[in-house]
Parts: sequence; structure tokens; C-alpha cells
Amino acid sequence: MSETPAQLWRALVSADPARPFVTSYDASGARVELSRATFDNWVSKTANMLVDGFGAQPGDGAALALPVHWQSLVWAVSCWSVGAVVVPSPRGSVARGTAFAVAGADRLEEAVDAGADEVFGTSLHPLGLPLKHVPEWVVDYSVEVRGHGDHFAAYPIDAAEPALKGDSVHTGAELAAVGRDRAAEWGLTGEDRLAVLLEPDAPLSALGASLDLLLAALASGAPLILTPPEADDLAGRLRMEKATALTAPEGEAPDLPGVRRL
Repeated sequence: MSETPAQLWRALVSADPARPFVTSYDASGARVELSRATFDNWVSKTANMLVDGFGAQPGDGAALALPVHWQSLVWAVSCWSVGAVVVPSPRGSVARGTAFAVAGADRLEEAVDAGADEVFGTSLHPLGLPLKHVPEWVVDYSVEVRGHGDHFAAYPIDAAEPALKGDSVHTGAELAAVGRDRAAEWGLTGEDRLAVLLEPDAPLSALGASLDLLLAALASGAPLILTPPEADDLAGRLRMEKATALTAPEGEAPDLPGVRRL
């Protein structure tokens, strides 16, 4: 039976909810760590918000005009949980005519102009604080999501249906297979801690054409560490986080004993 990314996620949470799933640093050095249980709380609230608050249906498109950030990972997993199609949208190319679009404060006008049925704005604050200014026709995600349930009653999602639309369309089964394949190719297990070195405004496509790094984390259970590559004492940060593997743009990663580069 084919898997879906949502099933990979549910298996992780069920196995050990207390384990870390993502640790995120912003450009100022602020650090936020989310366990699987805490991340799942955000996923469940977001999924419930989409279904109960905005009538999301399987097959709906969701343009994610967001950088790599713990909230953008929440949105991806939430979309897969309700059967929505993730459409990564780098700067200047928000997918047009989707059911939903979500953007940071600096891209809200772009998201509104793309004509989504509903536009969500997020401050991308490390602690999930509200937007300082909410434009007309925009829902403040951080405010709206808090009123929704902490548990999402998952329903069957057809693994053969589209789950991600980038340069090509990928089904849920194909994405789950990508996660399994990349985890095996990179030798990732739940004992690893994978550092992803990216600029704070790096688009979701920086995780791979199929969001490969996220999917490999879902498949393997390896926690993710998101950090800018030019951080002060990056080597010290990676040692503190006990990173065992890393991925980074060419020339932007320190050589650390015991840390393999993917």
C-alpha cells in the first residue's frame, strides 16, 4: 500500500512525540526548538483551520510564498494532511488562482495579487507572534490558527493524487518514496541531526525540487536544524546542536569532525 507524507509524519509522532523535530535560527540568532508533539500541535491547528474555518478540500492548491522556516514546514505537512497540493512559490512567482496562499509580511501584496481565494499572512516571528499590520483581504495566520483544535482527525488521503506542484506534479506516493529514497541515499536515521544551512530568505525550493530534505526528515526521523550559513561561530552552533550531517550552498559550510556533508 502506498504511503503519503502525512502518514510518514503520523508514524514519527506516534513513535516518539517528545523527540525534537526542527530547531530554527533566524538572522538575529534567535533559536526555537519544536518537538514532534509541538510541531504536530501547529500542524493539527493549521489543518483544522483550513478544513473547519475555510472549507479546504483534497486537491485544493496552496501557494506557499514563504522561505525555509519552521512555519513553512508546518504549512507543508498541514496541506498534505488535508490533501491539499503544496505549490512552492519563490519571490516574484506566487502561483495564481490557488484556493489558498500564505506569505510573509513582505510578500502579502504579491500573494493578494495572485488571486487566491484566501490569503494568510504570517510575521514569521520565531515565536509565532501576530503581524504588526494586517492588510485588507488578509487573514493573520498566527491569530486565526490559535482558535482551532490541537488534534486533527486525519481522514484517508489518496496517495495517487497530486500533493506537490513545482516544475512537475508529484503525487503523495511519489513524495513519500522520495523521502525514503533520500534517507537511504544519505544514510539518515533517527540518530542523526541534519543541519540545513540556508539564507533566511531562501525559498522552499532550496529544500529540493520535491522538498527532498523535509521528506527525508519525515522518512528517517532525523531532526532538522535550520540556520543561516554566516552565523557567528557557526561551527560552535553545529557542535552545540550535535549535528551529524549538513547540507549547504557550495563553500558555505565548515569542516567539522564527525559531520558528513550531504
